[in-house]
Amino acid sequence: MQKPIYQSLMNEEQRTLKWFIILFYVISISFDFFYGYIMPTYMAGYKEDNSPPDLLGSWMYVFMFLLIPISIYLSKKSKLYTIKYIYFISYTLFSLIRDITAFLGHEENYRSGNPVEIFFLLMTPIFVNSRFFLVVLLGLIIKYLVAGIIIKTTNVILAIVMIAALSIFAYILLNRFQSYVNAVKTSYDQQLIGIVKGVISTLELKDPYTRGHSERVAAYALILAKEIGKFNKEELKMFNYACLLHDIGKVHIPDNILMKPTSLTKEEYEIIKSHTEVGERAVENVDGLQGSISVIRSHHERWDGKGYPDQLQGKDIPYLARITAVADAFDAMTSSRSYRDALPPEEAYKRIIEGKGTQFDPDLVEVFKEVYPSWEKVHKEWDNNPVNKFSNIHIV
Repeated sequence: MQKPIYQSLMNEEQRTLKWFIILFYVISISFDFFYGYIMPTYMAGYKEDNSPPDLLGSWMYVFMFLLIPISIYLSKKSKLYTIKYIYFISYTLFSLIRDITAFLGHEENYRSGNPVEIFFLLMTPIFVNSRFFLVVLLGLIIKYLVAGIIIKTTNVILAIVMIAALSIFAYILLNRFQSYVNAVKTSYDQQLIGIVKGVISTLELKDPYTRGHSERVAAYALILAKEIGKFNKEELKMFNYACLLHDIGKVHIPDNILMKPTSLTKEEYEIIKSHTEVGERAVENVDGLQGSISVIRSHHERWDGKGYPDQLQGKDIPYLARITAVADAFDAMTSSRSYRDALPPEEAYKRIIEGKGTQFDPDLVEVFKEVYPSWEKVHKEWDNNPVNKFSNIHIV
């Protein structure tokens, strides 16, 4: 499943990485040019013998510039979060090797700290990522501890103290940035919840028989998804919204068809089937809901390829849509409709099992067997308290 990152946040991450990489090369090249050329050539009193030969020379920058095409590739693969780690770890390892080869046996000349490392530490807050902050902090401390042990110098203590001091400042900035971002995300989530509630209320006004259907499907599907254990909190949150909106396309269906108390004609059934494609179009341009599209479009596909709208078969059906299909079918069977009464949960359970390998993913049916007691509990709770609308519309 693709991570449900808001497109605006992804764009911000790309811009941040761009400036991060540009500044990294500017600062690192300027630093080496200043100490390797300007000072020995133009600054009086600079003793060239204080700087042991740099055995790595320009090879370090050959490797560092090779990271640019790697970064472009990772960006195209939507793995932006890895790029900053690769730059920091690569530079820190090369810097450690460079220090060891240059100052081993010349420990009295060892100089600790450089602007590039300060840059890494002070730039961590702009990514609003606690893990990256810890990697940079611990990585720099470990680098100087290893260098001090191998080179046998205590000059690294000053660098470690400086890193610790700057990390306090960086952490304060990181904490404030995280607070602002969390406030914005919470506000955005509340707006999405408002949209979802409005849509569900509209559907229930059109078809009172489906009251609570979306919420129960979401509850069943989340139980199943959590049992599978493949999804993180953010993915489950977006899946929750997707399930709640899976029937959004029914707002397009005429009331006389949606609430018809007798069997549908072939033409009427085709109109009912159109709700999946209508629903897809309804959310395709809503930032933050794009992750719902596969669930909305494909929750009526069948494992044997006889579903709609695309007659997808087997594993070609999006995984989350397969989960939703089981939940949707179970709730449809255990709910009253204008044309029939509800089935007892035990009968719905039996029919889900019978649909293994034909209507439903056989592996998911096996998981369904494990979580069925929890589904029964949800069904009973809703029967006992049917007015508790929107009870599971929250951040998972």
